[in-house]
Amino acid sequence: MTYPEATLIDQQVKTANKIVIAQPDNPDGDSMGSAIALEQILMLQGKETELVCGVNIPNYLSYLEGWDRVVKELPSKFDLMIIVDTSALNLVEHLTKQSGQLKRGSQPLVIIDHHRSEPTIDYAQLRLNDPEAAATAEVLYYLTKQLKWELNPLARDSLAAAILSDTLGLTTDSTRAETVFAIAELVREGVSLSRLENARRDMTRKTPELVHYKGELLQRIEYYDDDRIALLSIPWPEIEHYSPLYNPSMLALEDMRLTTNTVVAVALKLYPDGKITGKIRTNYGYPIAAKLAEALGGGGHDYASGFKLTDTRDLEQLKNDIITHAKDLINEIV
Repeated sequence: MTYPEATLIDQQVKTANKIVIAQPDNPDGDSMGSAIALEQILMLQGKETELVCGVNIPNYLSYLEGWDRVVKELPSKFDLMIIVDTSALNLVEHLTKQSGQLKRGSQPLVIIDHHRSEPTIDYAQLRLNDPEAAATAEVLYYLTKQLKWELNPLARDSLAAAILSDTLGLTTDSTRAETVFAIAELVREGVSLSRLENARRDMTRKTPELVHYKGELLQRIEYYDDDRIALLSIPWPEIEHYSPLYNPSMLALEDMRLTTNTVVAVALKLYPDGKITGKIRTNYGYPIAAKLAEALGGGGHDYASGFKLTDTRDLEQLKNDIITHAKDLINEIV
């Protein structure tokens, strides 16, 4: 597995002293693991690094060693920014507000990604995107092999955890032979999958308060189109209260997706400034999550995607739009 962009990325890294590694505003296991791995790789090359994300890192990602080094503010000076796991401008909104200098081209920007969505960050000097890869960490793994970049134990653990996160333990349709080979090589080099999984499970344990709240969320799920579409809305007071403990959307999405007859599950989070974000999950045989998200201004994977709306669309109109687009996409398959 080789990438033509690799040499140019290597050149950008070699000429930079301080490098910012940024994640999207909806960090997940792949973005976090990729960012930490890249931090370690660059530190081994003598680079000064800064991990940045425009939002607070959710607690469920704290099983990844290094999550607590992520800050929300960009440093005043740096030589290069590398964004991992997104090419979408609306998913780096918080950082964009801080990084006007990047748009003017005074600082190099490199993107490493694997999503199929059309890129909307149009001011990057370099973009390495492999939509066939199951995770950004898979792209990063093969990039390190091609450039002969050194990996330390934390970098290996982080890459493995990121790949496993985005593939649900190597079970998604996106998992290919190269994905499995990367994990096999990382295990050969010392990664313990059982240790990573136990650490992840420990962080998914929920307090009694969260268990009770999950019950409330499940009772509020709305079903449409003969139960094929499941919707859940989460208001701001609940987001504010429960997010430090667990992402409210993720408390319910799996149960929504696994309801009998349900094909598409969408959890909406409602913010006081009118912004609405959505997470989409679909079941096997219905690889339509990315298309549904794109219809709403977002993007992602075939079975897991998301979007963010900042227009004046009210909740009921948004629900109608989701139902309409989802029905059309489902009916194309059925």
